Amino acid sequence: MSPLPKKALIAITSYNEPFYADGKKTGLFYTEALHPYEALVENEFEVDLASETGKYGMDEHSTEKQFLDDHDEKVYNDPNHPFNVLLSKHLRRASDLNPKDYGLFFASAGHASLYDYPSARGLQSIAEDIYERGGIVSAVCHGPAILPGIKGKDGESIIKGKTVTGFTTEGEVVLDILEKIKDDKVPTIEDAAASVGAKYIAPKQPFDDFSQTDGRVVTGANPASARSTADAAIEAFKNASK
Repeated sequence: MSPLPKKALIAITSYNEPFYADGKKTGLFYTEALHPYEALVENEFEVDLASETGKYGMDEHSTEKQFLDDHDEKVYNDPNHPFNVLLSKHLRRASDLNPKDYGLFFASAGHASLYDYPSARGLQSIAEDIYERGGIVSAVCHGPAILPGIKGKDGESIIKGKTVTGFTTEGEVVLDILEKIKDDKVPTIEDAAASVGAKYIAPKQPFDDFSQTDGRVVTGANPASARSTADAAIEAFKNASK
């Protein structure tokens, strides 16, 4: 088997519609892509960002002060930061990419992911190729919505029989969003995992930093877990590359 390229693809949701009770839009949860990007770059990965359509919009709540520490806020307000340049000027469309360029796939999130990831075949097919070559597939928060559609050679989801985490249904209740999700007929992360025979495990509290590694599938529970999930994915990459 050829060596895994030390290049990662961070998937970005392209859904950007009004979602919250106050009328604000959901979209990319900013730090759920920024923190993995920082972890990957620090570990000398090349990084591309891609969405299914080549476009994205921001989750309007994710850039509020409560979700950004001082470092995050400084990065967010710097249009010349390499991450912001990638996001604003070099976001790729999944179908334009060569999957074989990548050895690690990381699905960032935002509630928007529930709406486009399950049918994002361009992104899913890249993850399938990476996984088939022995690479890592990882996702955080609502990013695991993409996992049921990522299939192995047997036609089954790569998470069938695996243990995964992701944003808790309890967390949706805390945020008063579960009814909206149900009304829109999109599955929660817990339901999506169960639908393909994966075992879902939750953190002790919905917003605790928590990640789970099962072989070459690495998942994280919420925004606080974005960095630790990326760190775990990098560790899994190192193990897969031995």
